[in-house]
Amino acid sequence: MEATMNLFAALDVSQGLTAICVVDGAGAVLAEAKVQTCPEAITEWLSRHAGEVERVGMETGPLAVWLWNALTERGLPVVCLDARHANGVLKMMPNKTDRLDARGLAQIVRTGWFRAVQIKSHDAYVNRALLTARDTLVGMRVRLENEVRGLLKTFGVMFGKRVGGFKRRAEEIIARDLAVSPELVPVFEALMRARRDVLARIADLDRRIRAIARSHQTVRLLMTTPGVGPITAMAVVAAFDDAGRFRRSSSAGAYLGLTPRRYESGEISRNGRVSKRGDAFARKCLFEAANAIYCRKLGGSRLRDWSKGIAERTGPRKAKVALARKLAVTLHAMWRTGTPFREEVAA
Repeated sequence: MEATMNLFAALDVSQGLTAICVVDGAGAVLAEAKVQTCPEAITEWLSRHAGEVERVGMETGPLAVWLWNALTERGLPVVCLDARHANGVLKMMPNKTDRLDARGLAQIVRTGWFRAVQIKSHDAYVNRALLTARDTLVGMRVRLENEVRGLLKTFGVMFGKRVGGFKRRAEEIIARDLAVSPELVPVFEALMRARRDVLARIADLDRRIRAIARSHQTVRLLMTTPGVGPITAMAVVAAFDDAGRFRRSSSAGAYLGLTPRRYESGEISRNGRVSKRGDAFARKCLFEAANAIYCRKLGGSRLRDWSKGIAERTGPRKAKVALARKLAVTLHAMWRTGTPFREEVAA
C-alpha cells in the first residue's frame, strides 16, 4: 500500500459491535470488519489495517459524543455526519446491513458531500444533562399531582384550588373528605410522599443551577435580558455552546426551529409553521420567556409593544413565537459582542 494513497474510513456504530469500512481515493474497498464498540478496539483496528487515514466518519447517535471525544483524544481525524443527511444516501441501497451502511458512509466521507455536525464541549453536555434532569423531575411532579386530582374525582372529591397550595389542600382532603373511606388514605399518602421527594430533588437541582449561573460569566450576561432567568440562559448557552458557530445572529432563530418552513415548487410557494428543529428544551424556555414579557410587566416594554403589534395582525400565539425568535437572536448577539441587554437595540 502506497504511503501517499488517500484513505477514508467510516464507522456504523451500534451498541454492541461497530462496522468499519476503509476505502481509497477511487472508492475501492480496502478493508472492512466488525469490532467491539469501544475506542481502543476501533483505534487498534484502524492502525493495523488503514495506517494514516485522512478522515474517519460516523453518524450522529446516542454514542456519537462519547466516541467522537474518545477517538479525537487518540489522534483520529473524526467527523460526525448528520444522520438525516446520511439517510438520504443510505436508503438508496436495496439491502440494509451494517456492512453496507459502513460502505455507504465511507463513500460519503470520501466525496466530501456532507456537513459535519459540531460536537459541543463537555461543560455544555453537563449543563444540558442538569437541565434535562430537572425538566424530567418537574414532569414527574405534574403527573403525580394530576394523578391525585384524577383519583379523587373517581370518589366524588373535587380538588379545586385553595389558598396555601397543593400540599395544604391535599392534607385537608386526606384528613377530612377521606375519613369515610380510610382504605384510600395509604394510597394518597404514598402519592404525596413521592411528590415531596420529587420536590426535594428539584430544589437540589435548582440550587446547583443557581450556583452555576452565579459563576458563569455568559449566563450572567444573558440574564440581564427581561424574562430570561438562569434556566433559560443556561439552556441557550448549552444549545449554542460557541457564539462563533454562527456568522450572523439571525441564524440563531433558525437553528432553534423558530423560523417558518418554506415550500416552493413550480407555481406553488408557501410558508408553513415554524420548523421546530434543533434543541426543543431551549426553544420551550425561550417561548416561556417571551410569554412572560408579553403577559407581565417584567421590563422590555418596547419588546412587549413590538409583539403586541404582531398580535393585532396574526394573534397572540404567533406573536409570542416571533418574540421568542427575537430573544434568541438578541441573546446570541449579546454573547458574541459581550454587551448586556439594551432595549432600544433589541426592539
